[in-house]
This record gives sequence, structure tokens and C-alpha cells, in this order.
Amino acid sequence: MSHAFTRFSTIVSKWTGRPIAFISCCAVVLLWALTGPLFGFSDTWQLAINTSTTIITFLMVFLIQNTQNRDNAAIQAKLDELIRVGDSDNAFIGIEHLSDEELERVLAEVELSAKQLHAERRSRLED
Repeated sequence: MSHAFTRFSTIVSKWTGRPIAFISCCAVVLLWALTGPLFGFSDTWQLAINTSTTIITFLMVFLIQNTQNRDNAAIQAKLDELIRVGDSDNAFIGIEHLSDEELERVLAEVELSAKQLHAERRSRLED
């Protein structure tokens, strides 16, 4: 079941990210707008577009989130492997699993190191 959902969400995400999907959606909205006078701009006419867009949006959120979660996990695994095999500090492997407070401390340390590095670089350029 999980494999089938993964395949389905990947296919839907790829298809909905293409220009033809956007153009199709624009065409549906345009067609809906053009039929307004035919239906007298009734509440039912408005409810049709509101309901359909709400349902589609609701379902797409879960499909896109699934795809993004898998992509992010794959990127994290690749980055962790690069850190592991390189000369980098292995303490950074898996930091995405830290609590928000722990991650903020790590980010503060990295920002401080970056500021120091930039200050050293500027001083060398000025010399």
C-alpha cells in the first residue's frame, strides 16, 4: 500500500507541476466563469467551483507533502553521507532530528562561525 501511494503521489506531483496542468485549471475556471450567465450566477453555480477547488486543494496538500517529505529525506541522507565520508564534522549528521531549541543552538554556532570566517576574509582582502 505504501509503495502504491508513493508511486501515485510522485506521478500526480509531476503531472500537476507541468504547464499543461496549470493551463487546464485556468481553462476550467474560465469555462466556469463563462457559464455564470447561463446559470444566473446562482448559489449552486458558485458552490460547484468552491466545492471542487476545496476538495482538490485538500487532497493535493497531502500528495505534495508526501513528495516533499521523501525528497527532503533523500537530500538529508545524501548530505549525511557526504559529511560522513568527507573531512567535515560528523556531529552535523542527523541534526534534523534535534529539538527546535537544540537546532537553534547549532544554527547560532554556525552563524557565529560564518561571521568570523567572513571577517577574516574581509581582513585578508583589505591587506
